[in-house]
Amino acid sequence: MPDRSLAVFPAYRDNPYLNLMLLAPRARGWNVLESLRLEQLEQHLGHLGTGDVFHMHWTAPIVQRADDDLSEARARLDRFRAAVDAARTRGTRLVWTIHNVLPHDARHLELELELNRYLAATADAVHVMNVDTTAAVAPYYELDPDRVVHIPHFSYQGVYPATITRAEARGSFGLGDADHAVLAFGQMRPYKGLDVLVEAVRRLEPAARPVLLLAGRTSDHDRVEIDRLLGDDLRAVREHVHVDDVDVQRWFRAADTAVFPYRRVLNSGSLHLAASFGVPSVLPDEAHLRAEFGDERWIRWFDTSDAASSLAALLRGPDGGAESAEEFSRRLAPFARSRRYAELLDEVRR
Repeated sequence: MPDRSLAVFPAYRDNPYLNLMLLAPRARGWNVLESLRLEQLEQHLGHLGTGDVFHMHWTAPIVQRADDDLSEARARLDRFRAAVDAARTRGTRLVWTIHNVLPHDARHLELELELNRYLAATADAVHVMNVDTTAAVAPYYELDPDRVVHIPHFSYQGVYPATITRAEARGSFGLGDADHAVLAFGQMRPYKGLDVLVEAVRRLEPAARPVLLLAGRTSDHDRVEIDRLLGDDLRAVREHVHVDDVDVQRWFRAADTAVFPYRRVLNSGSLHLAASFGVPSVLPDEAHLRAEFGDERWIRWFDTSDAASSLAALLRGPDGGAESAEEFSRRLAPFARSRRYAELLDEVRR
């Protein structure tokens, strides 16, 4: 029987990041306890003690699942803290991965800040993927640099099928040799700045406008808004559902460039997915993103103070850096990052 348990929350079974990060710990004999609901997490924490680790990932399920009921959100936060404190009293260690500065579309901001400050003060190790995370979160909470561990987000090199050619992928979307295809991939949500991308394309002369490839799960409300944004004058190929793993290659193989016009982002798995397929990408020119990716030749940057105009200018220019993207992807192969994560768990446990 394993002599150490790792409680992971929230553990989304379809999240490739979590699944890949847990490969090395599982191989080294960790008993991984996965939960999605606070009630189940409380049960897991109740069984942890010396030599065990609780790894907290996204914080939204604690207070953001209470809709507009502030008292319920407060009760959930208190329950979470009580369960974690009790486990720590028995010798359990706490690791926190900061995926976002704050959850997107947070309802109970003050309680969310309280939760983040509690985790920052309590965690034995704070795992960051962006090297400048400490500065990015500083307006909201403080991190002890001695407990911050930088393990970059891995690429998806070798994870997703890559069996079709570029010509086959583009042909499946009806793209011609002269079509310039710009991809926005991932959940279609307001904070991801799709309106900025559409406005940038609309500012180009009609003959110079790229074809938009839009793929990712979309709510009914956001689907209506995207319909309105695109109107009748822009050419777009869309799939507003979760893209199956086997089909991911089709979207990236067909694209000339991937654009991430985020309004607020700390880490982006889709950016690393683009690198894995050798697709040059465009990011907002923000300090923490420059700190992590500023030397990458396959990334170009748009000015967030004049986003639509700046992005339009980039879309007029040539794409480049496919080989550099592929090299970056090989450098951050997932299995090496998973081994480093397993080493962190062992360090924290000791």
